[in-house]
Amino acid sequence: MQRTSIDVPAADGPADAYFVTPDGPGPYPGVLLFMDAFGVRPRLREMADRIAERGYAVLLPNLFYRDQRSPLVEPAELTDADRRGAVFGRLVPMMQTLTSARLVADTTAYLDFLAAQDGVAAGPAGIVGYCMGGRNALIAMSALPDRIAALGSFHAGRVVTEEPDSPHRAVGSITGEVYFGHADNDGSMTPEHVKALETALAEAGVRYTSELYEGAPHGFTMSDTAMYHPEGERRHWAALFALLDRALPAQPA
Repeated sequence: MQRTSIDVPAADGPADAYFVTPDGPGPYPGVLLFMDAFGVRPRLREMADRIAERGYAVLLPNLFYRDQRSPLVEPAELTDADRRGAVFGRLVPMMQTLTSARLVADTTAYLDFLAAQDGVAAGPAGIVGYCMGGRNALIAMSALPDRIAALGSFHAGRVVTEEPDSPHRAVGSITGEVYFGHADNDGSMTPEHVKALETALAEAGVRYTSELYEGAPHGFTMSDTAMYHPEGERRHWAALFALLDRALPAQPA
């Protein structure tokens, strides 16, 4: 595979990113991978590689580029419970800075970057998001329905809120297919939240799958954190690749 660390022109400056494509001329469908709050790091690059192995051109941008270049955290901070509070103390202001308007402007730039690359197929892309990235991916797809054909969202939080701009309120514009894999016993995405999301998707006529990963905590796909759940990770790969095969089929890499 072809792996590159690159700066992508985003809405407010260069966003450091990881771009990986299969060997060969393609064309390969594009996929955006939206990070969790801990940012671009070896684990997410591994995940981008695994998607690329299936025949996709994958862009993993640092969504917090306005605040800090990667890395955002040190490896030990991901497994040390005593240090997690300080980590979130740094990251929460970055999350708050990334408004929906900024996210959509950035996503437009990321999609433009993919579309301009040799070997990337014309047409809509896919998007995959983890934790806050799952929420952000839904916002992006709702705002850019013609440019995103498939969404895989895993252990996302705050998809449903009481705010007027809650992401679940905007799903009526979606024309592609979406998949949600929910963490079990997740305070940021309760059973009531899941039901509200499913109701909104159904009423809007969106093609969707929404599944609870029993026993899998928030962050279950991330093998570099204490929340890792191996069975949940395996299940998520099967679901993601089935979605991409249906909605954005690729030639073998």
